[in-house]
Amino acid sequence: MKDIIKIEKLTKTYGRKRGVTDVSFTVKEGEIYGFIGPNGAGKSTTIRSMLGFLSFNSGSITVLGKDSVKDHTQILKKIGYMPSEALFYPSMRVSEVIKLSADVRGTDCRKEAEMLCERLKLDTGKRIKELSLGNRKKVSIVCAMQHKPELFVFDEPSSGLDPLMQNTFFTLIKEYVAQGATCFLSTHVLSEVSRYCDRAAVMREGRMIKEDKVTNLTESSIKNIKLTIDGEHKEYMYNGDINELIKELSQKKIQNLFIEEPSLEDMFMHFYEGKEA
Repeated sequence: MKDIIKIEKLTKTYGRKRGVTDVSFTVKEGEIYGFIGPNGAGKSTTIRSMLGFLSFNSGSITVLGKDSVKDHTQILKKIGYMPSEALFYPSMRVSEVIKLSADVRGTDCRKEAEMLCERLKLDTGKRIKELSLGNRKKVSIVCAMQHKPELFVFDEPSSGLDPLMQNTFFTLIKEYVAQGATCFLSTHVLSEVSRYCDRAAVMREGRMIKEDKVTNLTESSIKNIKLTIDGEHKEYMYNGDINELIKELSQKKIQNLFIEEPSLEDMFMHFYEGKEA
């Protein structure tokens, strides 16, 4: 599989404020790639640098085999980008916004746009100012998908969508990927990563701390320990030899003990907070 996105040692600073430091990863053709981390971790900075919206201090980025700086315009023609907060002209009707998005690209997207609006149950006759957050998100989705791009880049796409529409959105992604597209998905909704992504990178405080197949990220020797000792309840995550833990605990007066697999949320909080065993 060829590289669709390749970022090497990306560093971007905002004066004294933290941006991202030495971020490197590769997204392969046909993947749904998760880019995860808490707010402020550097996800949007990485995306905006990747799309040529931000100049960066050092490193290199290629997208669809082209340089993100020199070939910025050519790259954007083949990308469907959905920012975390899309703004539209409030007095325009939904149909007008969708048509404007297609006209800017010089593409007739009417058939695809009609299918997307039907699937997403989007009323194209309403004005943008009349829409809820969820319906504005739907407009963003249609604008990002209607030209059937080679690469989708979504920044927190599902916020504001109800569970039914979230399911429809990800079904659409899988359909486009099955037709040859690639998807880069920035999110902090961990269930989305577990359910839909092939590989994922974890960001924390401007640095990429982990990258692997999603199945590997969620499988480890880490255990969630819950116990009551002398009437005091304790709970923590343990990453070590479970036999050593049992040996240590056998010397204490324990009323209750539970050793569990950590939840997906617990696992990623372990990454986010940099907890040690």
